[in-house]
Amino acid sequence: MPVYSYACKSCGHAFDIHQDFSDDSLTICPECQGRLKKVFGTVGVSFKGSGFYATDSRSGSTSTSTAASKSSAKESSAAPSAPAAAAPAAS
Repeated sequence: MPVYSYACKSCGHAFDIHQDFSDDSLTICPECQGRLKKVFGTVGVSFKGSGFYATDSRSGSTSTSTAASKSSAKESSAAPSAPAAAAPAAS
């Protein structure tokens, strides 16, 4: 059963009440018989960190780059291998 918050527009009285989803919203203040408004709080979810959206939304681009790297790997294995040049040692 969810908890809803209400505040009176006339007297400022604020309160929370347990209501079913099927129940009608309250409209009359129990203190002064004024008009009530439903108060909405902040959402308890926050997304933090870098790259959350960028990494989850790009499923199509990784398959093309993977295919390109596989084809270039096949070409390099088919080409005759040349002896590797020795790099001078750093001192």
